[in-house]
Amino acid sequence: MGITRNRYWVLRHGKSIPNETGLIVSSLENGKLEKYKLALEGINQAQLAGELFLKELKENDIPLENVRICYSPFSRTTHTAEVVASVLNLSLQGPQTKVYEDLRERYFGPTFELQSHDKYSEIWDLDAKDPFMKPEGGESVADVVTRLTNALVQIESEFQGCAILIVSHGDPLQILQTILKAVGEQAGANGGDLASRIEAVKVPSVLSQHRKHALLTGQLRAVV
Repeated sequence: MGITRNRYWVLRHGKSIPNETGLIVSSLENGKLEKYKLALEGINQAQLAGELFLKELKENDIPLENVRICYSPFSRTTHTAEVVASVLNLSLQGPQTKVYEDLRERYFGPTFELQSHDKYSEIWDLDAKDPFMKPEGGESVADVVTRLTNALVQIESEFQGCAILIVSHGDPLQILQTILKAVGEQAGANGGDLASRIEAVKVPSVLSQHRKHALLTGQLRAVV
């Protein structure tokens, strides 16, 4: 606590049809298509994640009215958020849920779009060497940090004292955890606004480590 006005949990979407078929679906245009939503296993994962989140809320004495679900507009994350919301007896159209375009999947560029998952290793090798380097036509780790900062600043301005569940994707969530951990470890952690403090840790030595915070599909994790 201390670095944000809210408590945060992250949830990677449940196993999706692209996960099952081994496809990279990272553009907003493709990502919103219904044919790329959750596979049956992913629906079950989202249900279990919702039940685990509910359990953690009860253990922390957090009332349901304090919960906010913030999610990516992709069909697989929207589907996940919808399943979790139903476990909490919330409506995805209600005031406690909101879609944020800045929480979308990292765009890996046209060279990788709709290609095999096997190609992810090429991108992550590039990230480890230089997280400011973009895959051709795509987003670098640093690019994703910029828009995640925008999302966090917006969420922090809209809500206070809430339990925020961010439903997003593998790369954005591991990048988000990386920057929040680094901000929390900063000396004089109470100084400056959140955006400035994230900017201060937006350096290669920090961003190149994002794979250490990887999540499985449907995995829930408390962050701050």
